[in-house]
Amino acid sequence: MQQWARFAILGAMFVTAYLLILAWQKDYGAQPDAPQQAAVAPATNSASDIPTQNTATTDSDIPQANNAAANTPSVSTSSNSQQLVSVKTDMYNVWIDPKGGDIVRLELLSHDQSKDSDQPFVMLHNEKGTFVAESGLIGANGIDSSGKRPNYEVDKMAYTLADAKATSTENGEAHKVLEVPMVYKTADGVEIFKIFKFTSGKYPIQVTHRIVNRSASNWQGQMFGQLKRDSAPDPGKSAQGIFTLGTYLGGAWGTPEEHYNKLKFANFNEEKLNQQAKAGWVAVVQHYFVSAWVPDQSYTAHLESRNSGDYHIIGFRSPLVNVPAGKQYEISASLYSGPKIQSELKELATGLNQTVDYGWLWPIAKLLFWGLDFFHKIVGNWGWSIVLLTLLVKLILWPLSAKSYRSMAKMRVIAPEMQRMKEEFGEDRMRFSQEMMALYKREQVNPLSGCLPLLLQMPIFLALYWVLMESVELRHAPWMLWIQDLSAMDPWFILPLIMGATMYFQQMLNPQPTDPMQAKVFRLMPIMFTVFLLFFPAGLVLYWIVNNLITIAQQWFINRSAAKQGLSTASK
Repeated sequence: MQQWARFAILGAMFVTAYLLILAWQKDYGAQPDAPQQAAVAPATNSASDIPTQNTATTDSDIPQANNAAANTPSVSTSSNSQQLVSVKTDMYNVWIDPKGGDIVRLELLSHDQSKDSDQPFVMLHNEKGTFVAESGLIGANGIDSSGKRPNYEVDKMAYTLADAKATSTENGEAHKVLEVPMVYKTADGVEIFKIFKFTSGKYPIQVTHRIVNRSASNWQGQMFGQLKRDSAPDPGKSAQGIFTLGTYLGGAWGTPEEHYNKLKFANFNEEKLNQQAKAGWVAVVQHYFVSAWVPDQSYTAHLESRNSGDYHIIGFRSPLVNVPAGKQYEISASLYSGPKIQSELKELATGLNQTVDYGWLWPIAKLLFWGLDFFHKIVGNWGWSIVLLTLLVKLILWPLSAKSYRSMAKMRVIAPEMQRMKEEFGEDRMRFSQEMMALYKREQVNPLSGCLPLLLQMPIFLALYWVLMESVELRHAPWMLWIQDLSAMDPWFILPLIMGATMYFQQMLNPQPTDPMQAKVFRLMPIMFTVFLLFFPAGLVLYWIVNNLITIAQQWFINRSAAKQGLSTASK
């Protein structure tokens, strides 16, 4: 029975290692380096992005409208088409192309490009690659259905929060609201206002189209919003020494009924998104960050995806809008392009927070993240938050683990008696097994209980692995001294070596195998796991070290108590 317990413990540890390897290979396989992004304003969009209404197909860059019966009004020109409108808030540096009114570059001021760079992280760009947020009006009178994008007129070419003329209040806090208006006038008297609304302290950008119909006839069209991206690698991936890590890169969408669905770029045509949804969303997901269009909940949008040449496109279309002569109408959507902050994403749309993908252990991972976030609000350091979380987990599991450690301590105490019985009964294995089972029963020992602590820790350890890899809050988060990024490996391999040492001392407190081969395997396990964890996140290794130290203290105390108690048969 003791032999089976040893094999069970060994098997559990190797299952843990195997699952971690599978997760690493699936989510963090090596990829080629992403192209470098220049820190200068990007070039404007090409007019060839937009097909004419009569030639629009499902492979077009811009979606086909529900109807295409009426002629598109003649377009006006603007001298601003070769310049970009810059917008600077406390969250973003944004560049908008007046030609089409698309966001062609977006930088996150609160996140750097890498832990060794002070440059802001580039989410959207149109230089040395393409990842842009497009929107406009298509349909019978849509100004984006003519084969080239409209040239909007703008009041000025640069905006900051100092230009904000309005405020909003949320939870007692005042936020500045900056509006960036653009206008396009058709020859027959229709004015199209495209208004970008930025709110201080908030990532969502509201994009509104206001149609003022001063013509003599009905205006008809649809709003669209889409994300257009090439096949460049994930710029949010993390460098891990000789390994390069990057999580899921691709499309995603959700509705109130189907909260979160992945759609790989390669499947944008074969498994084409074609869904009607109210309160739905579409997104491009990458490591730590997400860009998403969220149509206004007042209307039912059509969610769709397609590939157009080298571009992957996922977006939405609004229902058909009719604006009678002399009337006006507004239609809106929100664009989120930033870090995967679960609380903000959850408020924006149902299921959007699930782009923080914790895998199949997400219930445990969410609890771990909530615990980390709670402790971080107290101590202000994610490393010490991991230490405190480990203490909390061990405290919760204390009753179960203590029972297991007491049984293992008794196994250590009865080891000499077992050795004596083995010598006494020699080759009589049946008699030896009977006497051993009687000893276990008399001393109330369960040899399989030694598996319990590891079995309890397996899902927690795996879930924490995904928390460290998916939670943007821990991206480039320092602990102390040489550990300046808990989501990356220890650059000096000190933590894995400490983990191996603590694992060795923990094993010394356990009853040692009587079989020489088993003993040799167990002695090699700390070395094997040290090598295995060399390239894993420092935060994960820190958790294991603290867990081992607490376990050593717990086992030492229980072993000492069991040794004092001794065998119940000793006095007989």
